[in-house]
Amino acid sequence: MTTLRTTIACTFLLAAVALLAACGSDDAASTPTTTAAAATTSEACAKESLALLTSGQLTIGTDKPAYPPYFMDEKPENGKGFEGALAYAIADQLGFAPGEVTWVVVPFDSSYAPGDKSFDFDLNQISITAPRQKVVDFSSPYYTAPQAVIVSSKSPLAKATSLAELKDVQLGVQVGTTSLDAATSVLAPSQDIRVFNNSNDVVAAFKQGQVDAIVVDLPTAFYLTAAVLDNAMIVGQFNAPGGDQWGALLQKDSALTTCVSKAVDSLRDSGELAKITEQWMGTEAGAPELK
Repeated sequence: MTTLRTTIACTFLLAAVALLAACGSDDAASTPTTTAAAATTSEACAKESLALLTSGQLTIGTDKPAYPPYFMDEKPENGKGFEGALAYAIADQLGFAPGEVTWVVVPFDSSYAPGDKSFDFDLNQISITAPRQKVVDFSSPYYTAPQAVIVSSKSPLAKATSLAELKDVQLGVQVGTTSLDAATSVLAPSQDIRVFNNSNDVVAAFKQGQVDAIVVDLPTAFYLTAAVLDNAMIVGQFNAPGGDQWGALLQKDSALTTCVSKAVDSLRDSGELAKITEQWMGTEAGAPELK
């Protein structure tokens, strides 16, 4: 359309003038429509307009126990931890004070099961997938899980601060994973990566000293270093294609979905989401960024 109009403009001066006027009319006509749409969304997302489980109260779900770094001290209500802090930031965007937020326990698997929900939205490291989207709603993504490198805390590698320092190490990764793709393309090691059939084999190889380091997604790295591996640490994290996106989960066709997405988007645009992520999922959580 644009190319055709340009050609006409170059050939016929009068047509160009007419076209310019027409374009001006189109732009002028679109402004009130856009403004009206934004105003409508703003009105629908006003605190008093929200369709809540309990009037005047924002009910947020998560699993129990609530593990760090997502929640601290198993108390989501203290607002500490990545998703704990995020929950109250979203609540604030929606107009709720901390005292107007209530938490309910929602087992992970039941959160995305079909049916009515006991919460307004749920935060529990829930990946946005096509099958789940058929039965529940998700907000805009609030996190894309990066990859992480685990090494022995007794190894010289424990002091590494850059990707270059890991180039010559023997890496271990599970076959068919985004971690393998990331290790190959981003770390680009000088040695062939040792590939294992499953995560148990990767962990066993690390324990037996068959590999110097293993690459997994960051959430898995938090779990392995906290509950599975002794004398192991996350030396750092790095961004890679194919990251796992998480979103706030809501009941299918919830009237709140647009408003929660708007809140997440506002936090992202303001930089607040990045600050929360860095505080709780970065250096303070023991996972500095490798560059």
